[in-house]
Parts: sequence; structure tokens; C-alpha cells
Amino acid sequence: MPETVFEDENIIVFIKARGEDSEKIAQEKGYFPVHRLDRDTGGLMVMAKNSKSAAFLSEEVREDRFKKEYLAVIEGEITPAAGRLADLLFHDKTKNRTYVVKSQRKGVKQAVLEYSIIAVNDNCSLAKIALVTGRTHQIRVQFASRGKPLYGDRKYGSIHKSGLALWAYRLEFCNPVSKKLLEFVSYPPGEEIWGEFSGIYES
Repeated sequence: MPETVFEDENIIVFIKARGEDSEKIAQEKGYFPVHRLDRDTGGLMVMAKNSKSAAFLSEEVREDRFKKEYLAVIEGEITPAAGRLADLLFHDKTKNRTYVVKSQRKGVKQAVLEYSIIAVNDNCSLAKIALVTGRTHQIRVQFASRGKPLYGDRKYGSIHKSGLALWAYRLEFCNPVSKKLLEFVSYPPGEEIWGEFSGIYES
């Protein structure tokens, strides 16, 4: 079982390791998933323990009150150093691949994120990213479509063979019962490319 960060009778917050299947975790434990992480992405997740809590958190997600932030290492230098990316995305389920498209049609969804570059090292940029929308492979595709793939993301153009450098580092949401605002932070393990930025995450 992944490392537990917080748990009560209604929810559990844990750290999903890169390579773990979040849907499998939910099935094995009888939890209700309310958001997702790609298998290749590690970091914080919350799942509900009952349907009432799941419904509350799912509504929080729909109403953009559920906040998710990521750390990513991106190949190359990003300009400007802070900004907002907006694209139309289409996810091909048969290929499990997402594409940036130019026009609206069936299956196409708006995708928006905000980012800030907090460090540059050896032609790689460390970014903090806040999702405004949550689409499949969204962060990976929005940067890759601009010629800046995430480090280790060979699916979308990286030349590096190490694992995908994308980590869900911050969650903020209301407890389904107490309605108390909860915030959780977790930083990636200092291995592979992450080690090049050790000690910078908190800035």
C-alpha cells in the first residue's frame, strides 16, 4: 500500500509512487477515486471511503474548488518564465495519446494550466504548475506541443530514458464532513533528474 499522509473515516490521502496504477489501488481497497494521476506520475492523491464523500469531492473538482499543483522538469528553457497555457485537446483512447487540435469537435476539450519556472539547470527547467482543468496527459502534451517535452516523457518526445519527471506535490480541498480546508504537500524523491534540483522545491 502506498504511504499514507492523512486518513479519517471518510477520506485517505496518500503518495502514489510512479508506476503504480491508481485505479488498481482503489479497487483493491474499496476506495472511491475522485481524481486521477497517470501511471507514470507520482505524488499526492486523495480517495474517498464512501459514496457520500466521493460525491462531495467530485463536486469540488467540477466546481474548481479542488486545487492540484505539480512539479515538473521540462527540457529546455521556458519563456516567459511564468504564464498560462490554453489549448484544445483530443484524447485518443485507442492509442492512449492526447493531441493538441485547432478546432472544436466531438471529444475535444479545453485545457488550461498556469506555470512558473523556479529554477534552470543544465538546459532543464523546474516548473510549478497549477491545473485549471484536468485532462488526460494535459501537462505533458501542452508543453510537448511547444517543443518542450517533460524530462523522461518518451511518449511525447523526450530523448531521455529515465522516468517521467512529473510529481503531484500539492493538494487543497475541503474535508467532506467537517468542511475544514485541508492542504497537503509532498516533494519528489531526490533521485534521477530530481536530484539536480534538490532543496529548490520549497522556493
